[in-house]
Amino acid sequence: MASNSTPDKGISRRVALAAASTVGLTAVSLSTGLPSAEALPALAAEGASASGAGAPSRRAGGWHRYVQGPSSRTVRPVRITTSTGDVKNPNALLKPGGARSVLRRPQPAAAPTWPAGTTAEASSAHAGNNGNDGQPRTYDAGNAIDGNPDTFWNDDTLGVFPDVLTITAPQVTPLRGITVISNSDGVPTDYTVDVWTDGDWHTAATVTGNDAVQKAVPFAEQVSTDRVRITVTHAQDTSHGNFTRINEVWPAPVEPIPIPSVTVDFGKVVVGYPQIRFTSASADSPGVRVAFSETRQFLTDRSDFTRADQAGGAGGGTDQFAVPAKGANWTDHKGFQAGDKVFADGLHGFRYLKISLDALASDSPAAQPWGTVEIDSVALQFTAYVGTPSTYRGWFLCSDDELNRYWYGAAYTNELVTDTFRQDDVDPRNAWSATLEGKLVLQDGAKRDRDPYVGDLAVSARTLYLTHDDAAAAARNVLADLADHQRADGWIPPASIGNYTLPLFDYPLYWVTCSWDYVLYTGDRQYATRYYPTLLKVLDTWYPSVTDDAGLLSKGLNGTGGYGDYAFLGRTGRVTYYNALYVQALQNAAQLAKLLGQQADATRWSTRADNVAQAVNSLLWDTSSGAYLDSSTGAVRHAQDGNSLAVVTGIASADRATSALAHLDATTKRPYGNAFMDNDTLFDQASQRVYAFTSYPEIEARFLTGQAESALDQIRRMYGWMDKNDPGITHWEGIGPNGSLYEDAYTSMAHGWSTGVLPALTNHLLGARPTSPGYATWEVRPRPGGVDWATGQLPTPHGPLGVEWENSARVFRLTVHVPKHTQGSVTFPGDSRGQRVSVGRRTLWDGRRASSRDVSVSDGTVTVAGLGAGDHSFVSELRGN
Repeated sequence: MASNSTPDKGISRRVALAAASTVGLTAVSLSTGLPSAEALPALAAEGASASGAGAPSRRAGGWHRYVQGPSSRTVRPVRITTSTGDVKNPNALLKPGGARSVLRRPQPAAAPTWPAGTTAEASSAHAGNNGNDGQPRTYDAGNAIDGNPDTFWNDDTLGVFPDVLTITAPQVTPLRGITVISNSDGVPTDYTVDVWTDGDWHTAATVTGNDAVQKAVPFAEQVSTDRVRITVTHAQDTSHGNFTRINEVWPAPVEPIPIPSVTVDFGKVVVGYPQIRFTSASADSPGVRVAFSETRQFLTDRSDFTRADQAGGAGGGTDQFAVPAKGANWTDHKGFQAGDKVFADGLHGFRYLKISLDALASDSPAAQPWGTVEIDSVALQFTAYVGTPSTYRGWFLCSDDELNRYWYGAAYTNELVTDTFRQDDVDPRNAWSATLEGKLVLQDGAKRDRDPYVGDLAVSARTLYLTHDDAAAAARNVLADLADHQRADGWIPPASIGNYTLPLFDYPLYWVTCSWDYVLYTGDRQYATRYYPTLLKVLDTWYPSVTDDAGLLSKGLNGTGGYGDYAFLGRTGRVTYYNALYVQALQNAAQLAKLLGQQADATRWSTRADNVAQAVNSLLWDTSSGAYLDSSTGAVRHAQDGNSLAVVTGIASADRATSALAHLDATTKRPYGNAFMDNDTLFDQASQRVYAFTSYPEIEARFLTGQAESALDQIRRMYGWMDKNDPGITHWEGIGPNGSLYEDAYTSMAHGWSTGVLPALTNHLLGARPTSPGYATWEVRPRPGGVDWATGQLPTPHGPLGVEWENSARVFRLTVHVPKHTQGSVTFPGDSRGQRVSVGRRTLWDGRRASSRDVSVSDGTVTVAGLGAGDHSFVSELRGN
């Protein structure tokens, strides 16, 4: 890190003069306006190698092609993926003002009914509860014959089969077959249909591999019976598990009339208010149901997620609209169209949108599931931050096309969660807050939860500061609001959810570290002063109340046994992760205290951080595995979060850092990243789960310990997996076994806490980061690994800080463009003993001695300090043997 002491201004002036005369390098614009591609030129032409087709270009604006944001707030789909039923000209939906798409569906005949007095019983039935509309719901067998397709029988044996439904008529009835109407959240996949004849059960039909909600089951021949038994041996897997759900059984085989539908693809995850321009419709109030999904896998006749799934609403998993005969320009806003019928959920995060000519039975007569609908076009009113090349105040480009895609994929993911806090759009579980309404915030996900969580800011706020620091208020608004809701005992809520009461053990520590990050990147001293009392109270009142006699945080003390953490993990006692995060928070708090002249607090917190670090090393290091224990209680396991943070915070010595990271590689390495646990003792398949959130500090730890290639390997496995799998580009909340969506349809596929690849590449590969608030001081310490070249820009309150370097077997060229009113240092990769560092014709380090006191060697690397405003260009050469 650069020293805070006054530098030798002589070398700054001399280096700047030498840099200005370097052939092939031009000066960077130091204006504080928005950056342009020309603001930071490429390295000298003679240093560039030829690139193949599609390879990154260092020419001005070479990074523009990686930017993913829309060009305007009106976003249109890019292709039609499928259409079903009677649909004319589906491609017309892609372009407004031309041909029209037409969906038609005839009115079906009345459904067949059982004779009066028919009864039904089942092997089990789920207990009743209140539905989304707050009204009581039952799930007993009778729902399967009540003539109401909105009610259903739900068995009560999660994942246990068979499930048996028996229907008994009051007299013998001739049957040619039956029709099973199921719920999309529990479609029976494999089942037999038996009938009672001649005093015994006989199999009339067998169904396997079914995925249809309406399944006609014809019998080989007509039978006369008064009893029908359906035995389900497997039901479709859902995010809720394996339950059988049957809405209706009809006493005849009825083939469904195909529902006319069109699915459009926006090409990547988008967020906002969907819009459909209906030009006309038949006069019978035809309904449309609109389903949304981030992936094709979980796009069915219902959305992968709606807020109504959590807190009510009569949507049945889709958004509804009854189309007037004269047409309408419909924007999907939350609410009912007609009284308490025809419900839409409003804003969505999705990639795929499916329009179906259909309606819920409960929406009749306001909407009918038949008729004709003519549609001109589909669009989305994009609500999040619109990131275009002109808005990027920080950017990155390197010789590796994959790394560039991941960096800008992270930037776009973060743009999707940078949005205004609005009552109708946020998590419905008591997360709305008058103190946040209308303010720019960082949500956690585009689809869900859509509530700002402070732990997520530990990653997403850094991503924001390095790309769009003009939106830094999004982080400040969240931090300030949570501080304003601090509990009397000092605990800080993790988010507004649950009226600021969700009990998490680790997130108050993230409030401390994120507050320091905010001040470090923005220089906002006013925020530091305003919320310093909050800092004192959380560190000196609440966390001491959960500290044991060894000085370690111990979950379970002071009534915290039921508190969760970032993944609601059942960990108790002395947990390495909690204590390593505590050390980081204390270190950051000490830095903030020094900024405000509170030296006594800084000393006390630094001393406490050292004591906690010593206790972690003494009590939580597992010699047999060469890694830190996850917890001192329960089964032996070793976690990614605790081991990584122990390295990042300096708790681990160099030897222990190397050992711990080697253990993680040996036990958690997967094709789609590194798992966050090394075994399954915490929960089943924990060792197969990957969180980019906890992988970020591991990637940092590998860069910091000289394992750049290992860090890049982990980036390529994890972010490469997300980049090449649906929905592509954006970064997932979590990855499950074999690279699956770890919580099925519920998984957020665009989550800000997963964007750590961006700060990792900027701060460690490119190598630039602030070392004191507002970039008053900074350092550039490239860790290139096998990357040939990199260039980029960091936004600072004083103007852009630009860095560009070129890496070959024997020569490393580095140029830094420094804004006014800042000073910093550069550290060169490689072993100082065989290195010659020069600027222009002047040698600064010859492999044995320095030519100025601003040149120093520490841990075998050469650092040049005292660099002020202007352009500074260096060459580091490996000397021959």
